[in-house]
Amino acid sequence: MRAAFLYEAGDIRVQDAPDPVIEKPTDAVVRILRSCVCGSDLHPFHAMAAADGPAPMGHEFLGVVEELGPEVSGLSRGDLVVSPFAFADNTCPYCREGLHTSCPQGGFFAAGGTGGCQAEAVRVPQAQGTLVRLPAGVDAALLPSLLTLADVYGTGHHAAKQAGVRPGDSVTVIGDGAVGLLAVLSAKQLGAERIILMGRHKDRTDLGREFGATDVVAERGDEGVAKVRDLTGGHGTRAVLEAVGHMPAYETAVGAVRPGGVISRVGVPQYEDAPVGFGSLFGPNVTLTGGPAPVRAYIDELLPAVLDGTVDPGRVFDRAVPLERVADGYRAMDERRALKVLVTP
Repeated sequence: MRAAFLYEAGDIRVQDAPDPVIEKPTDAVVRILRSCVCGSDLHPFHAMAAADGPAPMGHEFLGVVEELGPEVSGLSRGDLVVSPFAFADNTCPYCREGLHTSCPQGGFFAAGGTGGCQAEAVRVPQAQGTLVRLPAGVDAALLPSLLTLADVYGTGHHAAKQAGVRPGDSVTVIGDGAVGLLAVLSAKQLGAERIILMGRHKDRTDLGREFGATDVVAERGDEGVAKVRDLTGGHGTRAVLEAVGHMPAYETAVGAVRPGGVISRVGVPQYEDAPVGFGSLFGPNVTLTGGPAPVRAYIDELLPAVLDGTVDPGRVFDRAVPLERVADGYRAMDERRALKVLVTP
């Protein structure tokens, strides 16, 4: 099969790779119909050393089941399925608590010996607990929105849920990437009354307004924080959803949250140390939460509105490329010429 590998920062190649096969009785093999490039893929694209390559790439996909291990039930060959970016058994105590990303039997695609999903096919460990069967004969026009359930929609929803967004709430969303925009959508769905989107790309923030943002702040740093506080009578918002992962975004979140509020981080942090002392979080009684989204816990909840067209999270895809040109997709996202790139094997 053909699959994408990152050799070092900036060097994505599509090459022949061994076809995935059943390795354990809990595995499945899925032929991929749609995959995509994630904003978190850009972190290694910027920084990975040649000594760490070649690394398989991609963790979001939907496709058709081709093979099933003997211990997998509830699925059949030919089923259309969507997969969360983290596989899990869906039965352990952590999974039962909705924390699938901590499953002892789990892991992440494109990591730890599991193949990437920017490929023609992929082996799915813990297939019974991971894969979600979609209706037969689903309209192909829905595939992009269904694909967002693999990561970005569930991650935006996780940001809002972890922050406890509730009816009448005030929310700031930091980041106008796909996750940030779907955090806006999720906050709106949970009843937020005021949603301030911090982003400076007009085509993206316009979509954010359509998803529910009431205000847009293009300024960054101290100027951006001042603008958020000006919009909120000097207080800041009760919830801040940080969907970037870099230190300036965290510092902005600390500046934009009101006393007693919550910062919910879902941008993969590119730092280890961050202010949490008296002057940042402790003194104003600010809660810090978030983490990798256990999207398997949310798919069943979010799926019906996608299927009936009530929501259209697939609008975050603004470019599509064939697998052989996935490197073009990376460059387009890296240069902010694309919001999120759909990949078709």
